[in-house]
Amino acid sequence: MTTLRLGQMILKDCGEKSWRLADYEARGGYQALRRVLQEQWPPERIVEEVKASALRGRGGAGFPTGLKWSFMPRQFPGEKYVVCNSDEGEPGTFKDRDILRYNPHSVIEGMTLAAYAMGASRGYNYIHGEIYEVYERFEEAIAEARAAGYLGENILGSGFSFELYAHLGYGAYICGEETALLESIEGKKGQPRFKPPFPASYGLYGRPTTINNTETFASIPFLLTMGGEAFHRLGKPNNGGMKIFSVSGHVNRPGNYELPLGTPFAKLLELAGGVRGGRRLKAVIPGGSSTPVLPAAVMMECTLDYDSLAKAGSMLGSGAVIVMDETTCMVRALERLSYFYYEESCGQCTPCREGTGWLYRVVHRIERGEGRSEDLDLLQRVTTQIMGRTICALGEAASLPVQSFINHFRDEFLHHIEKKCCLVPREVQRAGSEIAVEA
Repeated sequence: MTTLRLGQMILKDCGEKSWRLADYEARGGYQALRRVLQEQWPPERIVEEVKASALRGRGGAGFPTGLKWSFMPRQFPGEKYVVCNSDEGEPGTFKDRDILRYNPHSVIEGMTLAAYAMGASRGYNYIHGEIYEVYERFEEAIAEARAAGYLGENILGSGFSFELYAHLGYGAYICGEETALLESIEGKKGQPRFKPPFPASYGLYGRPTTINNTETFASIPFLLTMGGEAFHRLGKPNNGGMKIFSVSGHVNRPGNYELPLGTPFAKLLELAGGVRGGRRLKAVIPGGSSTPVLPAAVMMECTLDYDSLAKAGSMLGSGAVIVMDETTCMVRALERLSYFYYEESCGQCTPCREGTGWLYRVVHRIERGEGRSEDLDLLQRVTTQIMGRTICALGEAASLPVQSFINHFRDEFLHHIEKKCCLVPREVQRAGSEIAVEA
């Protein structure tokens, strides 16, 4: 279990003993919902506030939340759904489970406000199957909210009704893709759907559906309390609000850090206690394992926001910051990542099913000292044959790390191929591992 190191909004004053409804209400919880319902805000007003906030999806894609909400055909007759994607399964990510563990009512309130804005009457929170204790806690929070009148029929006497359910997933990484998630809720095999149609027109059970990440929904009560413009000013233009960064790897204080978007990476590294053991920073994966790696020199000049990291050649992604020091063998690190995507491919698309296997096997043989002179060109060719040829983005998620590792650390791959050993001596790698274990 991670330790919360810093929280300024969603994670502020939250902890193992302060997640109950009474604690959330003491922090001002459910005041945004009360105000919206008592003052009978037009649903369009909420959507406009979210647009003004420049809140972008916190799950990885960074799509503008207000724009996504505006796609929902609110006047469409019949059932409509809001769905929370808490299927947090990518290596390096651990923020959403801590939100659900320490501040679950922020997600419940955010989903209820979203349902009011989009005319939905039911919602589901799809929780990653390997964190069962978090699922149980969220169920308890739902029961508390329902008993207090924040969920169910005629919420707070307003005439608005909304029911929310927790749905335990199966631990499959592919179910983090929004349409695979919908298939799983419906009881089917978790495989992505062809798009179009998009969920806003044909989603859960064939009805209009809006899907957002856990952190996105948890931001909504704070956003509406302070106002969209004020929320926007917390960050930077086109990157509104705070963002939770999950820092792991070779740092002294791994954990979740909630900071304004646009914060320099150097500041986050300082808050995380710097590089472990006083060693030199070598590389950083800034947004979860599917985002391109950046060398230390590039990363130290970056600010943590969607636009700056895109300009640097990577992505903010989910905000999972993986720090690697000088003891890291980049070939070995890529081998581990490639194996993950090979194992987690759902197998629906041939380029991904076959291509991820090729990527892993080629990197694996380079790491074992059996690489061939043509292997680097082969890896680049396989990635280009995967990307853009799959139903979902898992093909890109498997390919981008391969391309970036080779582009930035080609000398290490060549050393493995030519010298049949690591550029970073094994005893140095073991020393780095020992520091990690001791910490």
